[in-house]
Amino acid sequence: MSTADINLIRRQLMKILGLMGASMLGSPLSGQAAPAMLKKKIPSSDEYIPVIGMGSSRTFDVGSDETVRARLASVLQVFFGRGGRVIDTSPMYGSSEQILGDLLSVSSNKESLFMATKVWTEGRDEGIAQMQASMRLLNTPVIDLIQIHNLLDWEVQMETLSEWKQQGLIRYIGITTHRGFNHEQIAFVMNNFPVDFVQFSYSISNREAEQLILPLAADRGIATMVNRPFQRGDLFQRVKGRELPAWVEDFDCSNWGQFFLKYVISHPAVTCTIPATSKAHHMQDNMGAGYGRMPNEQQRQKMYEYFDSL
Repeated sequence: MSTADINLIRRQLMKILGLMGASMLGSPLSGQAAPAMLKKKIPSSDEYIPVIGMGSSRTFDVGSDETVRARLASVLQVFFGRGGRVIDTSPMYGSSEQILGDLLSVSSNKESLFMATKVWTEGRDEGIAQMQASMRLLNTPVIDLIQIHNLLDWEVQMETLSEWKQQGLIRYIGITTHRGFNHEQIAFVMNNFPVDFVQFSYSISNREAEQLILPLAADRGIATMVNRPFQRGDLFQRVKGRELPAWVEDFDCSNWGQFFLKYVISHPAVTCTIPATSKAHHMQDNMGAGYGRMPNEQQRQKMYEYFDSL
């Protein structure tokens, strides 16, 4: 990225932030302390991370369009301003790693970032080459978490990741699946190999993970990262035109996005979730789910029974 491009992004970002105003970023009023987002512990360490992170599938695959890049910079600014830290990406997501690397290179929040990416290829040399490319694109000598996506060639990649963790090139090892695939194989790896994270799909309409993956993660001390908490937007279609029930005020919920996210993050075995968006106001809504009271078990049951009845 050229100096001119970086300066353009900065100018566009400052203009956008000026229009958004301090309230969009969640800045406290003078003399008032800002509330803190809920954080949960990574079981294999003493580190805590915020329960709401950010995915980048589709949303950050924008190539060289500087206007769109500037809009994504505003999304990142809201994310960090509201206490975000965890960003998940992948070599599979087109130009997403490159875009994130470029935008984060001019961000003052880079030091607080928890960056997760994936390896998705066969062969030791191919895996190493792909992960080295991720490091270059993300402009970082150390990646917090690398995950073996869909367990592709997982035994070979696991050996490399274990070596990289010992060498300090990565901090955590993970495995992933999506849309409910391979839960039995995921469970086998969780039971037999020292993984720190497992990523999978989970939502109020897709509760399969409650049967095996979530209880096993709790039992084995493995952090969980939830993808597709909105089912690629399908959940919003289900509730389109409907008002929230009044009882959601009992757990500080103000919109349907927060309803869906609070269901996910209130599960005791969920560490964080990574909804993706390319719009700053949607990011604001998403981040709000990490604040305030969370539904208890009885309220969670009421939530899914209500949703199932729609």
